[in-house]
Amino acid sequence: MAIRLFAVIIILGLLFGGLFGVKYWQSRQTAGQGGMQQPPATVAVAAVEPRDWQPYLEAVGSLVATREVSVSLEVAGQVREILFESGARVAAGDLLLQLDDSVDQAELKGLEAERRLAQLEFARAEKLLTDKLASQSNYDQAQARLQNANASLDAKRALVAKKAIRAPFSGVLGIRQVNIGQYLEPGAQIVSLQQLDPVYVDYALPERHLSLVSPDQEVRVRVKAFPAETFGGRTSVIDPRVDRNTRSARLRATLANPTLQLRPGMFAEVQTLLPGRDPVLTVPRTAITYNPYGDAVFVVQEKDAGLFVERRQVQTGSVRDGRVEISAGLSPGEQVVSAGQLKLRNGQQVVVDDTVRLGGAAVAP
Repeated sequence: MAIRLFAVIIILGLLFGGLFGVKYWQSRQTAGQGGMQQPPATVAVAAVEPRDWQPYLEAVGSLVATREVSVSLEVAGQVREILFESGARVAAGDLLLQLDDSVDQAELKGLEAERRLAQLEFARAEKLLTDKLASQSNYDQAQARLQNANASLDAKRALVAKKAIRAPFSGVLGIRQVNIGQYLEPGAQIVSLQQLDPVYVDYALPERHLSLVSPDQEVRVRVKAFPAETFGGRTSVIDPRVDRNTRSARLRATLANPTLQLRPGMFAEVQTLLPGRDPVLTVPRTAITYNPYGDAVFVVQEKDAGLFVERRQVQTGSVRDGRVEISAGLSPGEQVVSAGQLKLRNGQQVVVDDTVRLGGAAVAP
């Protein structure tokens, strides 16, 4: 047992001794090469540029139709004729659907005949009363019968009109929900109708921004369906209330929509434009090295021996279109490393090559 333990100790000693020997040899090799100059790093550079940025408040919202209704029935009946197509554009007053009103039309003719008779009786009673050949009560009865006939006729005409369903306003129809021959109860849904030009966008802003917004302020809207397009509009309503839970106020802006690209329910990115300000210094977003202790860039400086980089702390601001606002730390015209800075160290020599690729794409200054 003791021999085995002794053998294990010897083996472990040889193993650890070999490892320490290899590490010592590597450290001696590194020390021997310490005097060799590290080759210059290849980087891409970009200039610190002043740009005019339009300040704005960002928010997200939803598109809402100017007017929206689900066309429905007031009276029961059987569908006799459908006069619209799903998705069609209609004008106010266009006939959409006709219920069977044959019985009502026949009753209407009878009521019209009763009214004519009541008119004749009233005219006769009025003449007899003038000639003092009839009593006042006979005249009053004839007048009441005429008024009752007019009321019955008006009621029947209103019922017949309700069986002809018309568009309450101009807009775009949705998907038809009824068929010819179908019997419908009062309140049955026929089709949705939405007015899409103009269209609203509803969104919210924190209460601290209320002093910066007002009605008729310009807004820009983007939607996922058309990412390359920006739709312009103006604020129309600012809700007087502030939500006590979110401490934000609701706003509504109106957008022109002649091509009907914008549809209710779309998710919208809203920018409420603010008054302009002085130009700001910007650098490409790829030039910024983000760290917990502060953001920094590598500034390229020309010396007698070539180009060298200096790591410099900067204060960053808003980000827009791939560029970052620099509020402190840089001057206009300075060159910063925009790609290839991952392995750079302060004071290292560099070679500029603006075709350096970052993530598979060439980076331009």
